[in-house]
Amino acid sequence: MSKAIGIIACNYRTDSLLGIAMDRPIAAVPFGGRYRLMDFALSNMVNSGLRTVGIITPHLYRPILDHLGAGKDWYLDRKTGGMFILPGTRHGIYPRYRKFALKDFVKNIEFLERDNADTIIISGCNNIFNLDYTSVLRNHEEKEADLTLIYKELDLEVEEDSYGVVLKVDENNQVVGLEGVQSQVSKNVKYFADLIIMKTKLLRDILKGHEDNDDMDLMDVLEENIQSLKILACPISGYFGRIFSIQSYFQRSMDMLNPSVRDELFMGTYRIHTKIKDNPPTKYGAWSSIKDSLVSSGCTIHGNVTRSILFRGVQVEAEARVSNCIIMQNCVIGKGAVLENVILDKHGQINTKSVIKGKNNLPVVLNKCSVV
Repeated sequence: MSKAIGIIACNYRTDSLLGIAMDRPIAAVPFGGRYRLMDFALSNMVNSGLRTVGIITPHLYRPILDHLGAGKDWYLDRKTGGMFILPGTRHGIYPRYRKFALKDFVKNIEFLERDNADTIIISGCNNIFNLDYTSVLRNHEEKEADLTLIYKELDLEVEEDSYGVVLKVDENNQVVGLEGVQSQVSKNVKYFADLIIMKTKLLRDILKGHEDNDDMDLMDVLEENIQSLKILACPISGYFGRIFSIQSYFQRSMDMLNPSVRDELFMGTYRIHTKIKDNPPTKYGAWSSIKDSLVSSGCTIHGNVTRSILFRGVQVEAEARVSNCIIMQNCVIGKGAVLENVILDKHGQINTKSVIKGKNNLPVVLNKCSVV
């Protein structure tokens, strides 16, 4: 297998995640009690043997740098290779949903030129999956493909990502078209997983050919040249969760309460790595009750928690009831408070006997440091 490097594109935003992505990029959105969304893309690359990974950052880069540090928790604090923080561009009125903006790659072309790797894996950062790229890379090389686009075959949801891409594939598993999800008649589609494997030289050629016209997305370039490039499609098996709205974030988070999903993502051969924090074990009071929930370390619980996800350091005081909620780091739920279908961002405080109830398909979102 040839040497490969990776790039994770984090320089894009969305308004559909409301407050939880207001002061942080999508890549740094907390997930599953202790992770950030970028952990999945980065861990998959590291677990597949990549030892050089570039992170294209947005202008709101502080949460990303705070989480990643020097890359030690992903084994990327190395003398050769390692993790590279790459500056992204300010796109102005450039559409926020574009994930692989050529401007970002052109600005960091030195990262591509200084490494002799002949293959590069490019990933978005808002999907939840656990993938070993080894077999995909092998197939990419054996078929002598210019690019391989990875997809997940799935049924489109009622509330759908307006900017998702669907692959059209022929009998030889070669991509013959790229279409938007909104134009689909069939419910079952080959949904592009924001994962690209391509020849590094091809990417450099594309960037040099668009130095004077870089207001495009890489996917636009591929669509324009789809007849002249050999683009293969490769399916991803197993769990694949897309985060494109507050509803999808809530539902994908609740998927983590399913033991089979949780075991597949986190307990297999390859683990999802994240920033390590040395917290004490969670303390459960004598009258506490916890059912069907994920509770991280460092919490103190004296109340009732049902079908919820509690991040590190959460306090649930006596007689409080938390149901179907996502409570992020260092939040305090006051005595006798009632929360149902709520996403509470970190450092939030719910006062004594407060009652906050959302709907199962429309949770209430309280921003960071909220006091209610």
